[in-house]
Amino acid sequence: MSTNIANQVTEIIGGTPMIRLENLSPPDGATIFAKMEYLNPGGSVKDRIALSMLQDAEASGTLKPGMTVVEATSGNTGIGLAMLCAKMNYRLVLTMPETMSFERRALVTRYGAEVVITPGSGDMDGAKARAQEIGQKNENCIELKQFDNPANPKVHRENTGPEIVKATGGKIAAFVAGIGTGGTITGVGEVLKGEVPDVALIGVEPANSAVLNGKSPGPHAIEGIGAGFVPSILNREILDDVLMIEDREAFDTTEALAREEALLVGISSGANVLAAQRVASKLSSDDVVVTVLCDTGTRYFSIEEYFQRDEVQSQSALL
Repeated sequence: MSTNIANQVTEIIGGTPMIRLENLSPPDGATIFAKMEYLNPGGSVKDRIALSMLQDAEASGTLKPGMTVVEATSGNTGIGLAMLCAKMNYRLVLTMPETMSFERRALVTRYGAEVVITPGSGDMDGAKARAQEIGQKNENCIELKQFDNPANPKVHRENTGPEIVKATGGKIAAFVAGIGTGGTITGVGEVLKGEVPDVALIGVEPANSAVLNGKSPGPHAIEGIGAGFVPSILNREILDDVLMIEDREAFDTTEALAREEALLVGISSGANVLAAQRVASKLSSDDVVVTVLCDTGTRYFSIEEYFQRDEVQSQSALL
């Protein structure tokens, strides 16, 4: 990340560092490198697509001063949009399933966004339908539609992918990424397949909502991935496999990242790293597996009750 003085927040989105997972890479397998996307100013990889979609809409003339932006979000895209709309002077209305963490709702409202909560039973489909309804009823609105917007994978094709190629020198055996909108693995994957034809592209989805593996959608706790449907922007043709991760094991890996690598990241990052470990364990020590640390872990403490952990009570015999 740049050490220069930026004029505005848009200038410090992207260019995130990569880190070697020294303790969580398999001892006899490939080394895992993680792209630290939680260091973006809004705390997640979705800052990239939020900026890309807004700039694309402005350039096309579909977003003009005085208009309202409407978007369905599970949280991180909404946070990125809220941050940027505050800077770019757009009113923002977000539709969000009630199952999303309290911290995510609090963050978007702090930036000034308005939140419309939709039933958790409808998951992202319900949030999308509500956003569409709001957009259709109000002429001065634009719905960005992150699951269908070409500007989503475009920014990963133009920026994130080339950043990974440059950082690794193109020495990548596999790229592992969770699938939410599908933008990251599509954009980055298309770049990697062009630069490193033999690279394996491995998607990650919640075992409880593994629609890409032919299973039915369902509730899960890995926020940010597993929308319950197949996004239109996802390029499934480039995927070599999609691994299924259980909620509990994703959380445990997230905890391991904090305690063994000093990386405080979200639950989808835990899912990504666990999947990367499984891929890396089948490769040689000369290989490199790249994955993504999608967002910061500071926005998930309110859902830890789901995992029945009590981190407040000390386990130390010294106290």
